[in-house]
Amino acid sequence: MNRSLPLAALAALAFAAAPLHATLPKGATAPAFVAKGAQAGKPMTFDLKAALKKGPVVLYFFPAAFTPGCNIEAQTFAEAMPKFKAAGATVIGVTAGNTDQLIDFSSKKCAGQFPVAAASDQIKAEYDVDLKKPDGTSTGWTNRTTYVIDKHDKIAMVYSAMKPEEHISNSLAAVEALKKG
Repeated sequence: MNRSLPLAALAALAFAAAPLHATLPKGATAPAFVAKGAQAGKPMTFDLKAALKKGPVVLYFFPAAFTPGCNIEAQTFAEAMPKFKAAGATVIGVTAGNTDQLIDFSSKKCAGQFPVAAASDQIKAEYDVDLKKPDGTSTGWTNRTTYVIDKHDKIAMVYSAMKPEEHISNSLAAVEALKKG
């Protein structure tokens, strides 16, 4: 990733990126992964298979820590965590951007409410979340895509849009629907 490009310029580029899509449709099996990350300012490792044993998982990909839209998304997920917990869901944020800042981001923007982890190239490819420039080349970051995965490793919902606001409401509705059966 080109770290010399200012954050504001890369964030603006993210909004100019090509339309988003997700290759994992509803009903597809979610690829298992283990990723290093942080929660409440402490390093941790997230294991999707282990989390799914507890119930559904909201797996949200975001471009980069400490960028305006990602700050909004993380803070809004943190505020909604009581509702996600009541629905039996685990939330995890994953990014390929500014991964060296995840420890601070997990406490300052996620308010310690849920973990954030670094996306490997394999995770980006398996979940089709590589954020592209208008010319189709990679920015090195992840796009803004949210998956809700049921306890049977199946995609129950997928939502891709660069604006963060609807990711929380859409994923909460999906986990509440799973809880109702």
